[in-house]
Amino acid sequence: MKQTTHYLVLSAVFAALCAVCSQIAIPLPMVPINLALFAVHLSGAVLGSRYGTLSMLIYFILGIVGVPVFQGLNAGPGVLLGPTGGYITGYLAAAAVSGFTTSHFGHRFSILCISMGIGTILCYTIGTIWFIIITKTGVVQSLSICIIPFLPGDIVKILLAAILVQRLYPVLASYQK
Repeated sequence: MKQTTHYLVLSAVFAALCAVCSQIAIPLPMVPINLALFAVHLSGAVLGSRYGTLSMLIYFILGIVGVPVFQGLNAGPGVLLGPTGGYITGYLAAAAVSGFTTSHFGHRFSILCISMGIGTILCYTIGTIWFIIITKTGVVQSLSICIIPFLPGDIVKILLAAILVQRLYPVLASYQK
């Protein structure tokens, strides 16, 4: 029971972290660059698949019901139905993949980077498909708007998140004992 409560509290903390990281943004015309994916990677890798995904589900639900947690202090179903909604939905999948991979293969730096990279690709895929559907933009143009400008920053986010997870995970694991 104590461990479950611990993970539920951490899930809420990581949802709040995602909300804060979503506000740290560089506005671009169609899809802004923000730090939300950094928090997504951390939540999955630190909390594992179940609770990492739960933390993103909390973030997702808070935004749907009107708490201004999405980028630019936005909220509501309209954000999820807009051009960037697929990326927010992709956070759930990215946290699940990062959590599953690290839970099964460990927290070595290379494993963390690979799992976060796979999570990013999954988030990009879900988000870009949704972007194409909503905006009726072609695939090549969507890739140039939604993926290419983000690659350098997301590589940095993955590297920094992997370093931070290696520092956080032992501390949190020892706290659970």
